[in-house]
Parts: sequence; C-alpha cells; structure tokens
Amino acid sequence: MNYGNIVGTIDAAQIAMITFIGFFIALVFWLRREDRREGYPLEDALTGRLLSEGGPLSAAAPKTFILPFGKGTKSVPTGERDPFEVNAKRRETFGGAPLSPTGDVFAAGVGPGSYADRAKWADIDAHGNPRIVPMGLAPEISVATASTDPCGLPVYGADGLKAGVVTDMWVDRAEHMVRYLAVDTGTSTVLAPMPMAVVKKNAVIIDAINAADFAGAPFPANPGEITRYEEERTVAYFGTGYLYANENRLEPLI
Repeated sequence: MNYGNIVGTIDAAQIAMITFIGFFIALVFWLRREDRREGYPLEDALTGRLLSEGGPLSAAAPKTFILPFGKGTKSVPTGERDPFEVNAKRRETFGGAPLSPTGDVFAAGVGPGSYADRAKWADIDAHGNPRIVPMGLAPEISVATASTDPCGLPVYGADGLKAGVVTDMWVDRAEHMVRYLAVDTGTSTVLAPMPMAVVKKNAVIIDAINAADFAGAPFPANPGEITRYEEERTVAYFGTGYLYANENRLEPLI
C-alpha cells in the first residue's frame, strides 16, 4: 500500500513541518538581531562595562538607510558611545538608582527633561517642506470661529505670575494642528508646547514652569522653522518643570 512517503517514513507533511520550523527559527534570529540597532550593546550602569559584547545576537549588522529629499544617508549601528555627559548624580550606589540633576535643572537632561539627539533639520511633509511653521506661513490654516484665538492673550506660569503674551501660533501643516505657542516674555520670544497650555477666554495657563523660567526656554535658530532637535529641547525644557520647577513637585525621598 502506498502511504505517500517520499523515502522511508518521510512524507511531504514532515518536510513542510521541518521547513516551517527552520524558517521560524531563522526569522526569530533575524528579528532579534535587527532590534539591536539602537541602545546596544548594553553597558553596566555604574562602570560602563559592556554587558553584551560578542556573540551572534549581541548587535545588528551595519545597515545604511537612504534618507528622503537629499538628506544623505544614515548608517547604524556605528558602535560609537553617546558623546555627551549627563549632568546628574546617583542618589544611591547601585545600578538603576534614580538620578538627581546637578547645576541648572533645565540643562541636566534627565527625568522629564530628557531628550534625544535628533536630526538638526526640520520635520518635513510628503512634499519635502517643513511641517511646523508659524501660522502666517500657512494661510490655509486658521482658528475656528467657535474657538478662542490665543494671540494677544497673557500667559501665566505655575506660580500664577505673568510670563508674557502670545504673539503667534506654530502649526503642523500636515495635520492642521497647533503645535507651539510663541510667547513674548519682554526680553525674548520662546516657543511653548501647545499640549501643555490651557487656553481660556482671557488668558493662557502654562503651569509646566514658573513665569521667570520662560525667558530661558529655547527658540528656533531659523525664525521660519523648527528642527527636530530643537523640538526635543523645547519639549524637554518645559517637561523639566513638571518635576523640578517647584520643591513641592519633587517626589518624597524614602
């Protein structure tokens, strides 16, 4: 009787199963290498000693990506370490211990003030144009008649003091959303993230930081666009205040 065996007791179903298992193992192996393009190799939090050096799964093979709109190429991983120091100290001498900022909390880059070293060019839309620009450069976007236009309204910080006046809105031309409010502090103009603002009929409340801290917030070098790196620094600056602006915001030390 013919049982469909190809040779001996091996039939087509067994070959298909063995092929699938082999493919699945190879797929998992490939995925585990590909997810090591960022943040690897791991290193000890206290000594900086590499924890995952060597071995086929320790890091991904170098790959070069072609960036759109003539932005060049990006190769990862490069094996380079982060080129900057964290301005903070550990509260305890064990790996994973929380960090406390040293010096200027807004420049420490830790906790809610952390930021990534993103590209030094603007986020762009599908046509290669800067996505986030002052509203005056996007005539197709306007404030809805049922909404309050924040331009001209005073801005108050976490301490209830006046920080400045809203002079403009920076909008996302791809999604038609307000991303930042331009605030004139009297000495400079800064950008404040819109999600951190509460627009009322007669005022704008941004309780992330105190009024005096607004003047130190970053502002784009190019008045008509904001780079990805500048976005990181802007959001990180205001995010810092949610924990470090006032002592009563700090978590208790146990």
